[in-house]
Amino acid sequence: MTAIGHNGGPPLEDEPPEDPGAVSWRSWAWRRAHKRAWKTPPREIALRRLARAEELGMSYHDYTLEIMERGRHL
Repeated sequence: MTAIGHNGGPPLEDEPPEDPGAVSWRSWAWRRAHKRAWKTPPREIALRRLARAEELGMSYHDYTLEIMERGRHL
């Protein structure tokens, strides 16, 4: 049973799952969400992010991760 506010992500500990079917579904959903989040954006957006990341001294990956985590551009 998860607590209020839990995002339903995969467990951080190596404890046995309560329902193996639910774990496989949850894993599939998280893999799909990760794949969709890191899908290559249109060329113009990728180039703009790359330029801004270089201005800040960051990698493209780190800059994009910052946008996804915080929902704001630096």
